[in-house]
Amino acid sequence: MCLIPALLQLTFQGKGWTKAISKPGYVIPQVDSQLVDKLGQRLLPWMDRLSLEHLNPSIYVGLRLSSLQAGTKEDLYLHSLKLNYQRCLLGPVSEDDNSDCEIKPSMGQLALYLLALRANCEFIGGQKGDRLVSQLKWYLENEKRAIGHNHKGHPHSGYYKYGLGILALCLHQKRVHDHVVGKLLYAVEHDHHIHQGHFSVDTMAMAGLAFTCLERSGFNPDLRPRITVAVATTREKVLLAQTPEGYFGNVYSTPLALQLLMTSSMPAVELGAACLKARTALLASLQEESFQNVLMISQLLPVLNSKTYIDLIFPDCQAPRVMLMPATEGPTLIHAPRMISVTLKVSSIVPPYQQAVSILAGSSLEDVLKKAQELGGFTYGTKASLSGPYLTSVMGKEAGDQEYWQLLRAPDTPLLQGIADYKPQDGETIELRLVSW
Repeated sequence: MCLIPALLQLTFQGKGWTKAISKPGYVIPQVDSQLVDKLGQRLLPWMDRLSLEHLNPSIYVGLRLSSLQAGTKEDLYLHSLKLNYQRCLLGPVSEDDNSDCEIKPSMGQLALYLLALRANCEFIGGQKGDRLVSQLKWYLENEKRAIGHNHKGHPHSGYYKYGLGILALCLHQKRVHDHVVGKLLYAVEHDHHIHQGHFSVDTMAMAGLAFTCLERSGFNPDLRPRITVAVATTREKVLLAQTPEGYFGNVYSTPLALQLLMTSSMPAVELGAACLKARTALLASLQEESFQNVLMISQLLPVLNSKTYIDLIFPDCQAPRVMLMPATEGPTLIHAPRMISVTLKVSSIVPPYQQAVSILAGSSLEDVLKKAQELGGFTYGTKASLSGPYLTSVMGKEAGDQEYWQLLRAPDTPLLQGIADYKPQDGETIELRLVSW
């Protein structure tokens, strides 16, 4: 699963890349194909949701870089992505198109859309393509201004999406201004790669992937020495973040961390033990069916096929992939609905709020919040993100700059999943805490 190339050199010539690729220097045995199939099957229902609200380009990218395929579903999904993203970002696709676009795709969504096009072996071009590139560059410039000349600010969308935007443009052979790349370099050089107040393996890995693409493309030659050092720095910091269990950061940040490490030309002896440990931990998580979130699954599937986002420099659209079939349902055991009690607590307001909520077993934390709101005396607001809805306000209290609503299982255990993915157990107390970083 953790494939470490001994050498992968790319040279930029004119309008395209030439490549010289050696055989892999280190390979960990693949994960059981049945476990991989189960992961892919969890994406299939989402591929039937073709409205802009539910479209997620990462699903398409993950499948195209995996060992699985969804046949005509993939074609329809890409068509829906193109139709909706171009309509929302560029205007109606025809005179008969009267549909409204209430919320435009974010910088991160646009960047992932560009990755989806590369996963289909497409280079963005033409008048419409140039406008999309300009839109993404505008997003990055806006984030660069938020960081400021003295680097004391912070990008509105975070350094993760900042790095993703640079990576997406690089994969399409679009140059990014030195000043924009320089902000990400400075963040890595001065430990500004944070997310909500703590070291973020995801952010570091995404920055490393962006720098790896820039290094191999030959872009930003004046920054090349700093980019080369930054590539090594990101890999070293990700390795240092490995937990005793084997995860890099936590179970959900491990797939992207492995994508970065799989691009490394470091000697296999330095990475082998870490990758074997990570594989063992991931295998246990797969058997426990820990991966339910579509973004996390989409980042993991390429790893299980020895692929990374860097492979989108030269995507192989002819590689054989196994047809993904819907999960077969076995005999259904009818159980009487079981109700559980979950206590919802908010101590960051005056007066504090605490309420026991009865819900069906297996419900999500989002269901708990909805039920509490129905009961009265509790309100909340959410915003869509690449990994699902996240809390923006509780009891009318909005999270300000460098604040966020943290989810904790009492007494003080931060949740690793979002409100749509976490399923509280009977008797648990969930606290919503407004924290600064």
